[in-house]
Amino acid sequence: MIHLAPLYPQLYKILKPSFPDCLWSGKGDRKVVALTFDDGPHPQYTPQLIQVLAQHQAIANFFWLGCCVERSPQIAKEIYQRGNWVGIHGYDHTSFPLLTADALQLSLAKTQAAIAKACDLDPKDIRDVRPPNGLFTPRTLTLLRQWQYRPVMWSVVPEDWVRPGIDVVVNRVMHQVVNGSIIVLHDGAHGGQDVAATVAQLLPLLQAQGYAFVTIEQLWHESKL
Repeated sequence: MIHLAPLYPQLYKILKPSFPDCLWSGKGDRKVVALTFDDGPHPQYTPQLIQVLAQHQAIANFFWLGCCVERSPQIAKEIYQRGNWVGIHGYDHTSFPLLTADALQLSLAKTQAAIAKACDLDPKDIRDVRPPNGLFTPRTLTLLRQWQYRPVMWSVVPEDWVRPGIDVVVNRVMHQVVNGSIIVLHDGAHGGQDVAATVAQLLPLLQAQGYAFVTIEQLWHESKL
């Protein structure tokens, strides 16, 4: 297996200016980071993660798979009620460029509806979308804009889904984090086994460096100021 972790910082530098309509990171003028978690909610790993976040009084952002929300609606509801931000990761983790426009629209709408039902939200308020595997094309972005969604990407990707070890993941994050970083971790079937322990190490280190935790909504708002 080829590990791409060393390439992600370089990819970010290339992709961010190339696709400015996506949210890649905050403006960098404040000591804040956005913790994001993909692929959940998971019936075992996500509740463990919720407890760690609560212990450290940290808020996070969750990009959910519609099929997982339908399986664990109570977990989804608890995450939202605790003040975390929620978004869409597709219905079943199929890469968006592989889908027809109709299939993509259905995947997004089904996930949006599942989140709205679980969290008692207006579907129109669930607009943030992170493409599975980080894969998109210009056409993908055109369609997302057309359907009133907001594409959210990342700036720190420690490749936790291949489970290189908790210390390795934590060290990768701490070496790359800067003001406004959007950090990607996983609480689903791939990488979720370690997520609570990883975050339990990571949060005190970030807090000791003075970082506060913000929502993706806050970063969007600041990007327009």
